[in-house]
Amino acid sequence: MTQQFFNRDISWLSFNHRVLEEAKDDNLPLFERLKFMAIYSNNLDEFYKVRVAEYRNAAADPKSFPDIPNAEKTLEQINSTVSQHWIEFSQILKEAILPQMHLNGLILHYKSYPNDPSHLKYIQHYFDNELTPYVQPVLLNKGTRTFLRDNRLYLAIKLFKKTKNDALKKNRKPRYALIKLPTSDAPRFIELPKVDTQHHIVFLDDVIRYNLQELFPGFDVVGSWGIKLARDADLGIEDEFGGDLIERIKENLAKRKIGKPAGFLHDRNIAIDLLHYLQDMFGINSNELVPTGTYLNSHDFFNFPTYHAPHLVWKAPKPIHPFELEEAGSMFEAIKRKERVLHYPYHSFQYVIQFLHEAATDSKVEEIKLTQYRVANNSEVVSALIAAAHNKKKVTVFVEVKARFDEENNLYFAHQMEQAGIKIIYSIPGLKVHAKMALVLRRVNGVRKRSFAYLSTGNFNEKTARLYTDHGFFTCNDEYLDDMENLFDYLENQKHKPEMNKLLVTKINLRKNIMDRINKEIELAQDGKKGYILLKMNGIQNKNLINKLYEASKAGVKIDLIVRGICCLVPDKSYSKNIRVLRLVDSFLEHPRIWVFGNDGKTEMFLSSADWLNRNINRRIETAFPIEKEELKNEILDILEMQLNDNVKVRRIDANLENVLDPSDRPPLRAQVSTYQYLLDKDQASKEIHLKNKTETLK
Repeated sequence: MTQQFFNRDISWLSFNHRVLEEAKDDNLPLFERLKFMAIYSNNLDEFYKVRVAEYRNAAADPKSFPDIPNAEKTLEQINSTVSQHWIEFSQILKEAILPQMHLNGLILHYKSYPNDPSHLKYIQHYFDNELTPYVQPVLLNKGTRTFLRDNRLYLAIKLFKKTKNDALKKNRKPRYALIKLPTSDAPRFIELPKVDTQHHIVFLDDVIRYNLQELFPGFDVVGSWGIKLARDADLGIEDEFGGDLIERIKENLAKRKIGKPAGFLHDRNIAIDLLHYLQDMFGINSNELVPTGTYLNSHDFFNFPTYHAPHLVWKAPKPIHPFELEEAGSMFEAIKRKERVLHYPYHSFQYVIQFLHEAATDSKVEEIKLTQYRVANNSEVVSALIAAAHNKKKVTVFVEVKARFDEENNLYFAHQMEQAGIKIIYSIPGLKVHAKMALVLRRVNGVRKRSFAYLSTGNFNEKTARLYTDHGFFTCNDEYLDDMENLFDYLENQKHKPEMNKLLVTKINLRKNIMDRINKEIELAQDGKKGYILLKMNGIQNKNLINKLYEASKAGVKIDLIVRGICCLVPDKSYSKNIRVLRLVDSFLEHPRIWVFGNDGKTEMFLSSADWLNRNINRRIETAFPIEKEELKNEILDILEMQLNDNVKVRRIDANLENVLDPSDRPPLRAQVSTYQYLLDKDQASKEIHLKNKTETLK
């Protein structure tokens, strides 16, 4: 039987639908459910600007995109699926979210205006005094020159020229107009005066709709519908090998705003003649049409006014400050005592900042090297590196300026660091550096003394470290340090590939090592022993690696996959009968990559920056690093075990790409909640042991 693979982007839509499903969970606080609707919408916007745009390019020029066959057919499937999801989105909002808001004294008027005359008067007053300067209606004609800005909201309007002659009314030709919603100058949600105990809120869209007749005094307004255009966001630099890469990026950032249409999203109830007129005017093909709900850009729900009902907001648990790190008083001292793994966001990310600040002030530290993929605005990481440079440390930062949608931010911080005297190494042409690592080198008279390293599954970004789950590893083991020095040398000069002893690195030794370990599990199963593989990633696509997992499954190796997003591996088939694929979506975004190989009871574990997508395996510099201390390994295995046994937020992906909640008679187990409590209990136990030992010492 021919082995099958899910289309990567259809599988991604299955993931995004799983995000939308969280909005249905009435066990979550109401605004947490609303947040998932915003995430769903935001994800979809980026998907159209990047992935769908690539399919459109492939459909227009198939020969230039041999890796994307049947682009037209896939586009049809994408648009059909998204359209169905939007119907569900609207139902959730109307039938689940809005009624619950109402019960809590919040009235978000949906496809309607308030009944209270004072509210209508306020809407009129708000429009006249706050919005009029920013609302510029454009009456469309064949000669009209207008441009739909990327991802901006517009009202498309159908109207007729006023006339008192009844005979002429019957033969009037429709006219069409556009209004760009001034979301940069006004909030999307307008709060009306409180009535009794209820807070009334209207969409900005509807405030403008209410005043359309005032904007078109010589016309009869028939109706208005929301539209927006998603434009191709690809900068065209993935495989740029020659020329000045930085200048190319700067030039193309401006072009992103005027990219080719990737998707024309519109209210599914729009007048068909108006839709056809807009298609003709803006060159929109029928396969670029995406029918959605009445209100577009639902990512604006991130900014919904929640302060009237704080009890409806999910409150993340306070990050744990591990007793052992606090007691040590110094990250360097704590790492000297033993290797450490921190689990974000359950543990505070501030220890990474502290680690870099100690490096900036330690008299023996001569050099700091770090990779930067995505950093926070007002980055404390960058501030620590600049402080180190001011303290005469040699600081080298590899800045990946091709990190999509963070190019501008990374260029800005690279400039700031260069101004401080930091050596910046920009992107390697044809590759992205996705590894997350920092190296702190201490030397005396040119001889390396006790030095320190940090490797992670996530970025040096203190903001996302409060939202994403990741694992960060601190060590002073010289074998890791040697490999990292060699790898940083390779990033500066790719002429000589380094040898690695501990680290697995794409382009060097990663793929072979993965294959060798899967083969070892196959051999164990064939010898009648237990073969076992547990992989946690954001995505798995690479066909060679998937085929190797199929081979392992057929040999009797039990395989557990925890895959948050893209999954091209098809479970529940004859060739994958021993493979279980789980998806965990909860309030924190699951982001780690963890690879576990049973190895006949001598478990091998790697943490990694790498998913098994083609881009990670073929076109990026990624690292995987072994966790060898049994204490750390067991802690991560305990966390993974909770995820495998989660019967609240975990779904099993079946052969039809459905997210299946399997029935369970076990007590509810929600992995993210249990993980936090587990780490809290471990920290408390550590503290108690320390205090007990201290007391006995004093005796």
